[in-house]
Amino acid sequence: MADTLAQLASHRLVPVVVLDEAAHADGLAQALVDGGLPVAEVTFRTAAAPDAIRAIAARGDVLVGAGTVLTAGQVDQAVAAGARYVVSPGTSRAVVERCAEHGIPVLPGAVTATEVQAALELGVTTVKFFPAGTSGGAKAIAALGAPFVGLSFVPTGGIGPGNLDEYLALPSVAAVGGSWMVPRDLVRGGDLTAVRDLVREAVALATSLRPDVRDR
Repeated sequence: MADTLAQLASHRLVPVVVLDEAAHADGLAQALVDGGLPVAEVTFRTAAAPDAIRAIAARGDVLVGAGTVLTAGQVDQAVAAGARYVVSPGTSRAVVERCAEHGIPVLPGAVTATEVQAALELGVTTVKFFPAGTSGGAKAIAALGAPFVGLSFVPTGGIGPGNLDEYLALPSVAAVGGSWMVPRDLVRGGDLTAVRDLVREAVALATSLRPDVRDR
């Protein structure tokens, strides 16, 4: 599990993908790979999610996870499809415990000290900070990071090129999730060249924000 979380952190960005049809999954995965970001969080917001995850997982070149997972049953579906990590908008004991049974990392949502502590008590080491933009943003994460030493955050929601730097500058932020580089309308319309270009731009921006790059 630690290896998967380390891989997510190494990429610094997690594209949050909504796929209306599983047939779009392979093309989307190729756009991510060609754009230099072989990571995807496929949300369970559509019925196509399990088959889409299965198609991406079968490729073997994308770190694919399941997002918007709300129930233990959805955890089972995600794992059966080949998801390597699970993301939930809130902290659900049932979801966290089922992920533990499967031996798969889970990033439950937590935006308050109470929610973070509840996640920690369930053995979680990384939480999803969602919705970041309306929950205090980077300043809130910095404040929470002080008492909860060692906990990592993956903020999502309301983040884009204009404020990405605020989040990636925080030591407690492992990676940032977002959909700006994988717009649902472009994926649905099959404009995967445009998606690839957006992914490349996002990767270039995240790379330029690395401390070792900025200090040169």
